[in-house]
Amino acid sequence: MHVCLLNDSFPPVIDGVANVVMNYAGIMTDQDMADVIVATPKYPDADYDSYPYPVVPYKSFDTTEIVKGYRAGNPFNHEAIERLKKFSPDIIHSHCPVSSTIMARILRNETDAPIVFTYHTKFDVDIARAVKAEFLQKESIRALVANISACDEVWVVSEGAGENLKSLGYEGEYTVVSNGVDFAKGLAAQDKVREVTGCFDLPDNLPLYLFVGRLMKYKGLMIIADALSELSDEGLDYRMVFVGSGADAKEMQDTFIHRGITVDIVAEDGKMTIAQGTKTGRVIFTGAIHDRESLRAWNTRADLFLFPSTYDTNGIVVREAAACGLASVLIKDSCAAEGITDGRNGYLIEENGASMAALLRELGKNPESMRECGRHSMDEIYISWESAVHDAYSRYEELIEKRDDRLFAEMLEHRSLLERKRLGGFITDSKGFNDRMHRKLSDDFYDFAAELHKSTERMIELPRSIYFGMEENVYDVLEGISKSSKNALNDIGRTSRNALNDIERSSKNALNDIREKGEEIKKVINKG
Repeated sequence: MHVCLLNDSFPPVIDGVANVVMNYAGIMTDQDMADVIVATPKYPDADYDSYPYPVVPYKSFDTTEIVKGYRAGNPFNHEAIERLKKFSPDIIHSHCPVSSTIMARILRNETDAPIVFTYHTKFDVDIARAVKAEFLQKESIRALVANISACDEVWVVSEGAGENLKSLGYEGEYTVVSNGVDFAKGLAAQDKVREVTGCFDLPDNLPLYLFVGRLMKYKGLMIIADALSELSDEGLDYRMVFVGSGADAKEMQDTFIHRGITVDIVAEDGKMTIAQGTKTGRVIFTGAIHDRESLRAWNTRADLFLFPSTYDTNGIVVREAAACGLASVLIKDSCAAEGITDGRNGYLIEENGASMAALLRELGKNPESMRECGRHSMDEIYISWESAVHDAYSRYEELIEKRDDRLFAEMLEHRSLLERKRLGGFITDSKGFNDRMHRKLSDDFYDFAAELHKSTERMIELPRSIYFGMEENVYDVLEGISKSSKNALNDIGRTSRNALNDIERSSKNALNDIREKGEEIKKVINKG
């Protein structure tokens, strides 16, 4: 099987969906399940040749000021599409509804491979952050939903994700296909835990809370800040570690500092600055950590994972925590809370700081209950990436089989309609006639298949020709504009010089006239 994976993020950009694509590609390649190719927008100076599968980076635009850290790809890039076409994919799997899915649809026209789309993220939230005008937000969402609806099969990572997609206007069916975790099940080695966490002030007798992810306020970070502020105001001591970076990192650091809580900040160069507070509690910002074993070490060292996000559709970090026996605090009825039984394999709270503070206050009296809950989460909500990818592969096979059956049925139906037209609707049950019709249908089937192939090639060539014609026209127009601009500047220069010369001549003539008039007036005065 040949599988083409497309996503708008891939290293050097690291986020949850990029991690999904890397696990799909890596596991299917390592276990000889399929030949894999990945297409993604190109980032400057990135190394795309070190992976065990081919990566096709295509031209991109710098949109990091609009969507922090991300570039927008050009899905009409001919070279990338041609390379993907030569790969002859059996399945096209897009993980982003923007450039990736547009390119997937173009590739489907070239190869007839079915498209699977996985809905990972609540894009309406991201759109609202990037686009302020409400009518533009609605149009952007409508365009994304139309793009998703054009795919052959839609997967979601949780039921909540599916309901969110429906709320945006999607009217089709979807299948829940869960993501996995690339952490090995079990605790990290104690030597690794000491190596990663030993340089921080983390007393063993104080509860250690952990958050891992992008530092964006819409992930519920202010709920954590409000809860910890309550504990500090009451004189309860604790340690809180934020692992990650993001647009709201500085604002969150300032929030704790202004509330009188001590804050440790690790810069990109590894140097630490400390803002000493007056209240109990200590908050540590480590910055982004990409090493998976270091993340396992933090999940092993922590007592509780705080993830009050209603934005995330699946919450892979919750299952990563579970892999290390770490229970999570989640918002009741959120997508990340699916599969959680309150008090057994996780904790559920209302969406506010007071609710979280009340839970932390209570659990602080019984630390062993947190550890027991963590053990249950490891046994009950953990799922490995191997299991998740094998499940996805089985669904790929089913979709390919459906595609083949559909194409065969459509061809036969088309030939049947043609034959009924030729016979004027007359049908007989004669055996001889049926035998002749069977042979004729067989011959016509191959003729039709060949003609279909030719027609498809012509259909493909038409937009390609139009595209390259448009591209040439654009360059011609730009060149024409450039020439026209130069000519216009030259004309302006000549006109300006001529105008200055005219003004200079006119001024001289006017001065001469004034002098002459002045002499005539003097003569008149002298005579009088």
